[in-house]
Amino acid sequence: MQGFLAASILPMQREQRIRLWLWGLGAVLSLGSFAFFNVGRWLVAEDPLRKADAIAVLSGRMPSRALEAARVYKEGYAPRVWLTHSTEPGAALAQLSISYVGEDSYDKQILMHEGIPENAIAVLDPPIVNTADEMKTIGEELRKENGRAVILVTSKVHTRRVKALWSRLSARYGEAIVHGVSDDSFDPGRWWKTTQDALDVVREVLGLMNAWAGLPLRPAG
Repeated sequence: MQGFLAASILPMQREQRIRLWLWGLGAVLSLGSFAFFNVGRWLVAEDPLRKADAIAVLSGRMPSRALEAARVYKEGYAPRVWLTHSTEPGAALAQLSISYVGEDSYDKQILMHEGIPENAIAVLDPPIVNTADEMKTIGEELRKENGRAVILVTSKVHTRRVKALWSRLSARYGEAIVHGVSDDSFDPGRWWKTTQDALDVVREVLGLMNAWAGLPLRPAG
């Protein structure tokens, strides 16, 4: 009798384990699917625009970020526009006797083309390599100016990482109002449809993981 009970219980236990495994697999797949289809929307984390001491144009994606900063300036949200700059690739090209005009120079020309007075535009030091450096440079400038808030203009997909980096590196200097480019082509609901959007999402997710981990990964070179 005991042998019969043992023989009948074993298949039941095996069946329960299989059910639990299948249930767990289904839950993981469901969560993974939800995360995949919604990560694009989650990465867009903008703040409502309000008055600030300056508008900072984050490097990259010319001319859209500078054009957006000009629009925000002309709407009266801040009296100044700050640009960051990098020594590269200018320094490396100079060694080859090749002249290079930095992105900040072009951004300044874009701003002036849009009607921003030259005396309202400043290029900040020290030079930057990545977004983390930009947050430090902008934060230090806000501190030196005794400011309270700065509007950070960037691409929509980049907004959540910018907020995370400001919180980690420069929140003690003041408030960051993170603003995405109004006519940004990024499609958060269908980010997997284009190569550019897909690459942006992967880069931002990895960048956020690095920020949350305390920035253990540094730029190469």
